[in-house]
Amino acid sequence: MSPAPTVRDAAFDVLRRFGATTVFANPGSTEIALLTDLPDDLEFVLALHEGSVVGMATGWALANDRPAVAILHTTAGLGNAVGALATARVNRAPLVVLVGQQDRRHLALEPFLTGHRLDDLARPTPVWIAEPPRAQDVPGALARAWHEAREHRGPALVIVPMDDWSEPAGVDEPLPAPAKLVRANAAEPAVLAELAEFLGTATNPVIVTGAGADDAESWRGLTTLAEKLACPVWQEAFGARAGFPQDHPQFAGHLPPGREGLRKALSGHDAVLSVGAPVFRQYPREPGQLTEPGTRIAVVTDDPNEAHRSPVDLAVLARPSAVCGPLAELVPAREAGTEKIGRTVELPGAPEAGAPLGPDHVFGLLARRLPQDTVLVEESPSSRPLLHAYVPAREPLGFLSAAMGGLGFGIPAAIGLRMGGLKRPVVAVIGDGSSLYSIQSLWSAAHYGVGVLVIVLSNGGYAIMDKLAVRHGERTAGGGKAPWPGFDEVSVSGLAKSLGCPARRAETYEELESVLNEVLPTLAARTEPLVLEVAVTA
Repeated sequence: MSPAPTVRDAAFDVLRRFGATTVFANPGSTEIALLTDLPDDLEFVLALHEGSVVGMATGWALANDRPAVAILHTTAGLGNAVGALATARVNRAPLVVLVGQQDRRHLALEPFLTGHRLDDLARPTPVWIAEPPRAQDVPGALARAWHEAREHRGPALVIVPMDDWSEPAGVDEPLPAPAKLVRANAAEPAVLAELAEFLGTATNPVIVTGAGADDAESWRGLTTLAEKLACPVWQEAFGARAGFPQDHPQFAGHLPPGREGLRKALSGHDAVLSVGAPVFRQYPREPGQLTEPGTRIAVVTDDPNEAHRSPVDLAVLARPSAVCGPLAELVPAREAGTEKIGRTVELPGAPEAGAPLGPDHVFGLLARRLPQDTVLVEESPSSRPLLHAYVPAREPLGFLSAAMGGLGFGIPAAIGLRMGGLKRPVVAVIGDGSSLYSIQSLWSAAHYGVGVLVIVLSNGGYAIMDKLAVRHGERTAGGGKAPWPGFDEVSVSGLAKSLGCPARRAETYEELESVLNEVLPTLAARTEPLVLEVAVTA
C-alpha cells in the first residue's frame, strides 16, 4: 500500500496544477524537508544570494508572464531578499515565495533560526502574506498565493514551518482556492466612450506610456491610437519597461523626472492620456504643479493602487491591452500638423584617436549592432539617460530595469529572463558599482549554461553618487566633495572568472566593436554567459 500523501506531496500537486516547472532558491536547514529528493519534474536553480534568487525569479516571471516560485530561508534569507522583493513588486512581477520557518512544535520557545515576525519583516512589499494556521492549510495557501501574485502582479509570501511538510495532507478538506481564475478584460462601451470624448474634445492631446503597457496588444493599440491622434508619445520617467515602440517617428522620448521639466515637456497639450504608467513618477521633489493650468489628465492602468493615487480627471482601472485597440477605433483621425512631433537621434561614432571610451560610444555601437528583438536589461544609473537617448526598445519586453531603484537587479534578472525560455538575445548593461551587488549570480549563469551577455561599464567608482554630491554642493554653496573612495583596484572581469563565468575586457573602441561583432549575431542561441567589462570614463 502506498504511503498516505503528505503536505509536501499536496503542495507539489498544487504547483503542478498551475504549471510550475522551476524553483529558485538559496536554501537553509528550514527548507531541507521540502527540497530533499525534489521530484524530477521540478527544476531546482541555485543562486548564491537571496537577492539573486528573487532577481532571477523576477526575470523568469516577466519572460513567461506568469508566477515564478522562489524559496527563502527564514529571517536571514527573507531579510536579504526584501530589497529584491520590493523591486519585483514595482516591476509587476508575479512571484510565489515560500519562506522557511523553524519547527512549529517549539516556535513558542523561539529556538535558533526562528523567524520572529516574518510577516512584519516583509511588509509592506508583498501583495499577500499567509502564515497557515495548520500544516494542512499550506497547499491551499500556495494555491491562493498563485492567484494573488498573478492578479496583483507582485510577490505573494507563504511562511511554512519545517515540520509541516511531513504532516498528513488532510485530503478530506477542499482546497480553498479556485482551480482557475479568469479576469474579465473587455472594456465597457461606456468607459471607452468617455475616453474617446476625453481625447476627441482636446485640441492638442498627448500620450504617456509605461511599464503596464509593455505587451504586443497594447503596443498595437497605442500605435494606432497615436497615429490617428497625430500626437507625440512620451515614456514615463524611471519606467521599468517600455510601453511604446521607441523607434516610432512619434516617440518623443522619456519624460523628465522633475516638475519643471515635466511642465515644459507637456506644455501646450490640453489632454494627457497616461497608459500603464503612474501620473507622474518624480525624483527629486520640485515645487509646483505637475502640468500647466487647464491640462486635463486621464490614466488607464490595471494597478488599483496606481489608479487610486493618481491626481487625474479620469481613472480607468482596466488592462491597457483591453482598452487601447477599441479606443483607437472610436477616436476620429486628426490631421497631422507641420511640426515634427518625434525626436531626432544622431548616434555617436568612435572617439577621436587617443581619446578614452565613454558610455555614449558604447551605446552608439549597441544601437547599431543589437538585433531588433534584443531584451536590454539596464542597471547603470549614471549613464541611463544616454542609454535611453541612443538605444530604443523596438519590441515588447525590449527594455527592463528596476523601477524601484534598488541595485542588484540587473544581472540576475537577465539570467532569469533567459532561463524563462526566451529565444531572444538578452543583454545586460550594468555599472561596475551596481554589478558588485549581485556579482555572485554569475555563478548560476555559468553553472546552468545561461547565454546572456553582461556588459559592465567600468569607471572605477560610483559615478551617479559623485554627480549627486556635486549637484548638492552647487545648491548649498559647498564643495560637493564626496567622502567615499573609488575602487579602481576591483576587476569585475576577474571576479566573473573566479565564479566560473567567461569574461573579457575591452579598453578601446576597436576591441569593443570586435567582441560585439563576434558575439551578437549568435547571442540568441548562446548557451554560455559572457561578461564584457568595458573601461569607460565617468
